[in-house]
Amino acid sequence: MLKTMKYRLRPTKKPAHLLESQIEECRTLYNHFLEARKRAWEERQESLTYHQQAVTLPALKQRCPALAHVHSQVLQHVAVRVDRAFQAFFRRCKAKETPGFPRWRGPGRYDSFTFPQYGNGCQMAHGLLKLSKVGAVRVVHHRPLEGLPKTCTIRRSSLRKWYVTIVCEFDPQALPATGEAVGIDVGLLNFATLSTGESTPCPKFLRRDEKDLKRTQRQLSAATRGTPERRTRRAIVRRVHERIANRRTNFAHQESRRLVNRFGVLAVEDWAVHRMVHNHSLAKSIQDAAWSQFATFLAYKAVWAGRRCVAVTPAYTSQDCSRCGHRQKKTLAERVHACACCGLTLDRDHNAACNILRLGLQSLGRVPRSSGLQAGE
Repeated sequence: MLKTMKYRLRPTKKPAHLLESQIEECRTLYNHFLEARKRAWEERQESLTYHQQAVTLPALKQRCPALAHVHSQVLQHVAVRVDRAFQAFFRRCKAKETPGFPRWRGPGRYDSFTFPQYGNGCQMAHGLLKLSKVGAVRVVHHRPLEGLPKTCTIRRSSLRKWYVTIVCEFDPQALPATGEAVGIDVGLLNFATLSTGESTPCPKFLRRDEKDLKRTQRQLSAATRGTPERRTRRAIVRRVHERIANRRTNFAHQESRRLVNRFGVLAVEDWAVHRMVHNHSLAKSIQDAAWSQFATFLAYKAVWAGRRCVAVTPAYTSQDCSRCGHRQKKTLAERVHACACCGLTLDRDHNAACNILRLGLQSLGRVPRSSGLQAGE
C-alpha cells in the first residue's frame, strides 16, 4: 500500500530563492508544452504524446540555459503533468461532462514540482532534505519515514510556506480485533452520533472564526488594488483560511483514528454532499463540517488497521424505526424519534445510527435482511 508522509520545510534565504526559481522554470515549461500541443493540433491536427515532448528537453536546455538549474527528472515530470491534464480533458469529453480545456499557469498558479524517483535528486536524512540544484534544507522531522519511499513532491503554500510530501510503499500492521461494530450518523448539531448512544459536538470551525474572517476581508476590500498594503492584507486573509482548514483537518484525523482504534466494523452513510449543498440554508454548515473529508480519513485508516468500513445508502435512515422498521416522516426540526407503532422513543440521530449499523451488518451478511436492530444492541 501507499502512504503519504508530509513534512514542513524550513529553508534559509538562499535555498528558498532556488526553490522559487525552480518552480518558476517548471511553470514556464508547463506553458510551453501546453502551447506546443495546442499549436500542433491547430496547424497539423496532431496530438502530441508525452514521449514526443519529453525528447525535446535537451534542445530546450540549449535554448534556455536556466532549465539546466532544474533536475532532469523534475522537468520530465512537468511533461507528465501536461499529458495527464489532456488525458483528463479527453476523458471528460468522452463522458459528455464539462470538459475544461487545460489552462495556462500564470504567476503564482504553479506551486509544486516532483522528483518521481526518491533518491535520485532528493533524499532525507538526519533532519535534512537534500535536493539536487538546491542543497540541504532543514525539515521539521516530526515522525520517521515508514516503508520504502517512492516519490517526493515539493510544494509551496499560498503563504509561501514550504512542504515536502513523500509517498512510501509499506505493509500496514492490522490492529487487534475488537469484535465491536458501530453505526455512525453525521449531522450539523452533533458532528457524529454513534449507535452506542455517544455523540461528538460539531466544532463549527468556520462559524467560530467567522468574525475574524469578516474583519480581515473588510480590511482587504478597503485596501487599494496593486499596493503592498493589499498584498499584506491578502496574506492575512489566507492565514485565517489556513488556520480554519488546519483545525478542521486535525479534528477529522483525530475522530477517525479514535473510531478505527475502538471498533472492528464501521458503518457510515454514503453521503452525496455535492447535492446536499444545493440547499443554501445549510450549505455553509455542511461544508464547514467536512463530512467527505472525515469519510475519506475513516476509510483509509480502516483499511490500514484491518477494519471493515462499509458505506450504506442513507435513504430513510432517519425516518425508519430501528426497532420495528415502521416508517414515520419527520421534518428537520423534529429531533426526537417517537415510534407510533412500537413506542420506541430516542434521539433522532441515535435512531439513524442504529439503522445505519443494521444496514452495514446486512451488507456484510452478519444479520438477516428482515431483522431489526434495537438501540444499544
